[in-house]
Amino acid sequence: MQYEERYAVHPEDAKRYDTERLREEFLIEKLFEPDDIRLVYSAYDRLIVGGVMPVKQTLELTPIDPLKAPYFLHRRELGIINVGGKGVVCAGDAEFKLDYKEALYLGSGDRMITFRSEDESAPALFYINSAPAHRNYPDRKVTKADAVVAHMGSLEDSNERTINKLIVSQVLPTCQLQMGMTELNTGSVWNTMPAHTHNRRMEAYFYFELPEEAAVCHLMGQPQQTRHIWMHNHQAVLSPAWSIHSACATHNYTFIWGMAGENLDYGDMDTCAVTDLK
Repeated sequence: MQYEERYAVHPEDAKRYDTERLREEFLIEKLFEPDDIRLVYSAYDRLIVGGVMPVKQTLELTPIDPLKAPYFLHRRELGIINVGGKGVVCAGDAEFKLDYKEALYLGSGDRMITFRSEDESAPALFYINSAPAHRNYPDRKVTKADAVVAHMGSLEDSNERTINKLIVSQVLPTCQLQMGMTELNTGSVWNTMPAHTHNRRMEAYFYFELPEEAAVCHLMGQPQQTRHIWMHNHQAVLSPAWSIHSACATHNYTFIWGMAGENLDYGDMDTCAVTDLK
């Protein structure tokens, strides 16, 4: 297992960052490595972003040192979305099979968490978000059939998309974690436009289904001080509460959004008019 820590950044400081510093602070370039777990522990609402890629081995999610806990989920909840081949997650005595784009919520509680692939020639890729939890809620597998679905945008505006709200309060109870998946239709490249901020929670984006030769330009920063980070397939980015989070790519794609903070109201956001962005 590999992990790194990321500290919070003041928006006044971020205004002065060059490209390298922006990428160092916010971009998570590599999430998946064969038979390994890679984690980023963020000071933004203590969210952990990670990738688990079991190939030949069963991988155990053990507590990293910053947690100071006997088990990873001792005081945490966990959201998992499989973006690879068929895989299995075991939480204590419970076993959950996850196919492509299926999600799993695990509530807090002391037990062993393991990951394995059903076929090493097509390994599972488990993208995970974890947030602190003040109480235990039941574990539950969530498929797209269970999701709260919203169709938004239009092809004329290059942002026709389907938002699948998977781990949200309308589907199952959580302490603070929310996760979902937005799929852009062919010919659409813009997401989350008009952009917005939400001061009571942070967010992380994970981009996938992006061809190797394509790239996504992720927009961040305060509405009057925007910045950009060029990203590729299977990369993630942290978004502080003060930052917008939007993107435009050279090809349509899918992205997973995960949020943590004090508010579970999905619609709690401050929208920024396109004409007001600078």
